[in-house]
Amino acid sequence: MNILSSFFKGKKAPKKDQPHRKAAAYPSPETPQFIVGDLHGNLDLLEHILEQIDHVIGTLEVRDPKLVFVGDYIDRGPSSAAVLKRLYELSTEFSDNVTCILGNHEQMMLDFMEAPEARHARWFRNGAAETLASFGIALPAEPDWPATANAVAMALRGQLGDPMEDWIRSMPTSIKTGNLLITHAGTDPGRAIDDQSPRVLLWGHPEFLTRTRTDGHWVAHGHTVMENAVCADGRISIDTGAYSSGCLTAAVVLPNGTVEFLQTTAPREAQ
Repeated sequence: MNILSSFFKGKKAPKKDQPHRKAAAYPSPETPQFIVGDLHGNLDLLEHILEQIDHVIGTLEVRDPKLVFVGDYIDRGPSSAAVLKRLYELSTEFSDNVTCILGNHEQMMLDFMEAPEARHARWFRNGAAETLASFGIALPAEPDWPATANAVAMALRGQLGDPMEDWIRSMPTSIKTGNLLITHAGTDPGRAIDDQSPRVLLWGHPEFLTRTRTDGHWVAHGHTVMENAVCADGRISIDTGAYSSGCLTAAVVLPNGTVEFLQTTAPREAQ
């Protein structure tokens, strides 16, 4: 079942002549944003959410829509290679309207390729085997670390190819539009929105989900799996654990303060 549910029901978007009130109470990007949660190698869910987004854009006659993916395209699911290829094609063909943000899983893969012997353990604990399999790279039954790590890194680099590897390395850790910051894992609520460390944006901050920002900025993010998507207290949380739940979420954030969610399936509590 497809869902398009408003999380501002009963609330009117602020008038355009009240910018300060609007910035404090509502996210107000400069252009319509369609923000897609963590994919983790699920090509079918990606295609389903793209169909829904296309339908909404056409129905609402949205002008200059921006499509933003919040990272974690690989690992855990079965189709990491195909997901990367699809996103690479989209971001290349529609470079002004599609942005892919770096996630911590992509960073782990890049770290592994840079230093296979030192960095293989962390990535392999977090879904590397599924990603490698999607590229046709099989691990030996009894890996000989670190020699195996070097061979695998070389094979992966060959399967990715220079254009795609360069594209992944060029991914931003965040984008900002109006009073909305879009990133993978969240921000440090005690630091200015423009003074965030890349590590926090990739891996999160211990106070991000419990301490509300006081500067009027909103943060849309993935990384932390939620039972249901959340829009509250300056946060738009859209990682609904697609790789295990089958529920991929996208947030539709409009300049007038409206926030709605698209999902590939009903929330788990409603199933």
